[in-house]
Amino acid sequence: MASISPVTVEIIRNALQSAAEEMNASLFRSAFSPVIYEMKDCSVGLFDEQARILGQSAGLPIFLGNLEVCIQTAIEMYGLDWFRPGDVICMNDSYMTGTHLNDITVFSPVFHEGELVGFTANRAHWLDVGAKDPGMSTDTREIYQEGIRIGPTKIVDAGVPREDVIDLITRNSRFPVAARGDLNAQISACRTGERRFLAIIRRWGLDTVRAACAEIFAQSERLDREAIAAIPDGTYFAEGCLDNDGVSDEPVWVRVTVTVQGSDITIDLTGSSPQRPGATNCGLAQTISACRVAYKALINPDAPVTGGTFRPLRVTVPPGSIFAAEEPAATTWYFSHLGLLIDLVQKALAPAIPDRVAAAHYGDSMVVTFVGHDPERNAPFFNLEATVGGWGAFEGGDGQDALINSVNGDFRNLPVEVLETKYPILVRRYSLRPDSGGPGRFRGGTGAVREYELQADGALYLWWERSRCPAWGLMGGGDGSPPQVIVWNPRADGSWEEVRVLKANGLPLRRGAVVTCMTGGGGGYGDPFQREPARVREDVLDGYVSREAAARQYGVAIRPDGQIDEAETARLRAARG
Repeated sequence: MASISPVTVEIIRNALQSAAEEMNASLFRSAFSPVIYEMKDCSVGLFDEQARILGQSAGLPIFLGNLEVCIQTAIEMYGLDWFRPGDVICMNDSYMTGTHLNDITVFSPVFHEGELVGFTANRAHWLDVGAKDPGMSTDTREIYQEGIRIGPTKIVDAGVPREDVIDLITRNSRFPVAARGDLNAQISACRTGERRFLAIIRRWGLDTVRAACAEIFAQSERLDREAIAAIPDGTYFAEGCLDNDGVSDEPVWVRVTVTVQGSDITIDLTGSSPQRPGATNCGLAQTISACRVAYKALINPDAPVTGGTFRPLRVTVPPGSIFAAEEPAATTWYFSHLGLLIDLVQKALAPAIPDRVAAAHYGDSMVVTFVGHDPERNAPFFNLEATVGGWGAFEGGDGQDALINSVNGDFRNLPVEVLETKYPILVRRYSLRPDSGGPGRFRGGTGAVREYELQADGALYLWWERSRCPAWGLMGGGDGSPPQVIVWNPRADGSWEEVRVLKANGLPLRRGAVVTCMTGGGGGYGDPFQREPARVREDVLDGYVSREAAARQYGVAIRPDGQIDEAETARLRAARG
């Protein structure tokens, strides 16, 4: 193949990236559901004819690592001749896509002068797909309780919408109008990507675009292999556990072995729990995606993902485990053990690259859902939120405070103003959670407190995790605080019932009930007694650390006037030895 100008390569690289960004804008600007247009629970990608990624927008990393698997699955099932210009395909089967059934994947082929040249794809979370409970249940035992299950299915055939199929899919949602609106938004995003991809081909020519993509892939692989080769060869191990699977109280174990050999890296999950009766299971595709997220966090994290990015990575997964679940395993809460996996890869590699890893973060989406009937609108309401927490500290910096978890990337929690406008819910408090970040020379990020008051009768669904295995510190840093949820429910006699719970499936709430959600903090990095007293003082003044914790955890005494008590600080630090 003839050489191609590096200038042309960069122009085409950025053009493909811009096409993906426009796809994403089209999706969330035309979606019907707040979980998409406000919270950005969606991702898009542009792919070549072999389903290798060409461009992607910011979105959920856990989605972007495996959209191509959906395309490849359809190709394996039906062959390339199945695709025709104008087609749009929809699917959500958990064992194919890897995620839960609420995540609807939509993709379409792109043809240029009669030749298949690529695909556009996106995935978005639908509020409801017909599970046994509204939205997502926390106590499912098999996939048949979780909603409609769709293999690769044409919803637009050669440009003609298949209204019977679309009706079948949307009719299985408790919110069919929103489902159809969100589906149309996903179709629109595919069409936007198709138009932009074809415009790039028409401007530069198909041969030039393909040559540029081949060079982009080669660059990505070359840079990644250089970064991996700088890691000392060896085999590294870490393990941790989830609290439970939602139907039993037994921990769910994740065991990670990372092997670095030359410029290759292998992540082996042998020894992790077999698939569980509850919903902490996922398909293989999503496990590979999570491993890619962990890999990308350490290997050239600033470089864009391309079709050449993950060539040095191998993933070994035991069949029938929580990471490669088989029918009829439940999969609703597929991401909890994946977030733990991502943290454990960094923990495993900490001895080899201590200056490049971070302590653990709070670790899970910490989903809170309210459902009920809104008397003012005389209509059902459904509000689902992922919440933010503290991230782990690292060499050279404190952990981020109140940030969304690693699997969710660009995902946002719902703005208070939107929540209170659309639902009979009052947000009484939204603040940082003092003393939740793990102490260290670099402090772990703080969790958040979000307190709700219901203005109507309803029910509460919770999936909160990592109380048994909260965010650990590294290099002498302390652990972050585990999560807590406290429910105050009014009784008929005027008294209050207090319930402390992390997982709940349809817990009845009366009007006036208050739910206080406190997310975990991130782990600290390094000996906390080596943190500069002036920085500890700043943390106290900013409300991240209390005066009591400053003395106990950091050996720094802060007087009531906010100044450092130098003598007492010296005594505290000397007393530890």
